[in-house]
Amino acid sequence: MYEKFYEQLEQLAIVPCVVLESAEDALPLADALVSGGMPSAEVTFRTPAAADCIAQMATKCPDICVGAGTVLTVEQCDKAIDCGAKFIVSPGYSEAVVRHCIELGVPVLPGTLTPSEVTAAVNLGLGVTKFFPAKQYGGIDTIKALCAPFVGHRFMPTGGVNLDNLEDYLGYEGVIACGGTWMVKPALFTDGDFSTVQSECEKAMARVREIRARARS
Repeated sequence: MYEKFYEQLEQLAIVPCVVLESAEDALPLADALVSGGMPSAEVTFRTPAAADCIAQMATKCPDICVGAGTVLTVEQCDKAIDCGAKFIVSPGYSEAVVRHCIELGVPVLPGTLTPSEVTAAVNLGLGVTKFFPAKQYGGIDTIKALCAPFVGHRFMPTGGVNLDNLEDYLGYEGVIACGGTWMVKPALFTDGDFSTVQSECEKAMARVREIRARARS
């Protein structure tokens, strides 16, 4: 299930977790992400503008893989998909949301922190889940502990991930990609200038290439 999406996710390496207060910022941000070599966005349903932002990116920036984050209900899930979201991310595990996405054929990354939650996800056929908040729940050490019994399952850690610890996560086979906020913090573009977002993305993707080059050597 979702093999092509998982391949794309691994190739992306980093998925920016985006919080936008205005739909006017959606396209400039999407352009900065694509130009910075990080062509994806998890637009979180934390603001009233989230659905409009997803729609703007999905219809006017074809080079970006846009999904919806902080999806807590089936209703939010439907709204996000109707707006063009290509994948759904939840901070926790909602069986209703997971089953709904599976029925629709839309990739879903629910949050799983415990063996029970991972078991529930695996039993529904999911091969990848979100691990959030990663820093507060033991980071890479906890992920490694979970991967031991759940052979082949992989995680997308989010929360506390940054350039300094990126290799700790991406250097481990049980991590398929990382979610991050440091390159899309609202403070970076409050003045309408998205050049810092682009430069932060460029630095992050350069780091990804270094990490993967070391892994191959």
